[in-house]
Amino acid sequence: MISAGDAQQARQENRPGMTRILIVDDDPDLRDLVRFELEGHGFEVVEAASAAEVAPALVPVPPDLILLDLRLPDQDGLAVAGRLRATSRIPIIMLTGLGGDVDRIVGLEMGADDYVVKPFNPRELVARIKAVLRRTGAAAAPELADHDRRGFAGWVIDLSARSLETPAGQPVALTNAEFLLLEAFIRAPRCVLSRDQLLERTRSDGGEVFDRTIDVLILRLRRKIEPNPRAPQLIRTERGAGYVLDAEVRRL
Repeated sequence: MISAGDAQQARQENRPGMTRILIVDDDPDLRDLVRFELEGHGFEVVEAASAAEVAPALVPVPPDLILLDLRLPDQDGLAVAGRLRATSRIPIIMLTGLGGDVDRIVGLEMGADDYVVKPFNPRELVARIKAVLRRTGAAAAPELADHDRRGFAGWVIDLSARSLETPAGQPVALTNAEFLLLEAFIRAPRCVLSRDQLLERTRSDGGEVFDRTIDVLILRLRRKIEPNPRAPQLIRTERGAGYVLDAEVRRL
């Protein structure tokens, strides 16, 4: 049986200090989004697109935690969870898009440590992962670096300090909602995000964002970062789908 301790020891021998997360989901866009978010928080990420790819992803170094979708193309995720739990104590967080409670309850009864309902806020997912890792003692959950700086089209955003600089190095003032909106794009570059997804990612305790004010926030953000807000080149509209940040994002 692969224990959490065995996984941690193998991880330390091969990649000291790294916490390894296995994403099992057949949606490549979702895997890209989760990978970008987790890597930004110091995790190492491996992927599996089907149940058949799970076993090879467990060797030679088992992951510290598994994100497992309930609906896989070749096998039910609950069956995969049952097989994993029969041979391993590696923590499992189920990913489900179902509205009912039955599969979630069954998943927890079969040994899953937590579940997250799609669509989810990536920051909530990271918080859930860290909580499960702390609770199970599988590995030390990494903390975000003091300065998580990203560059895009000459601009520099510091996700830790919550600051933005122009290509000329001048600071740009953003409201909380504007910053959260830009952060959502930065964490998923060249991925089309729907209004609902953006709404979920920009909601905060302040309640500034609601209903369809995303369109207004997009206009405000474009005025601050686009050379010509009427002909946007960075934040493009995908008609009928949402918006996309059309720029390469790199860590600084």
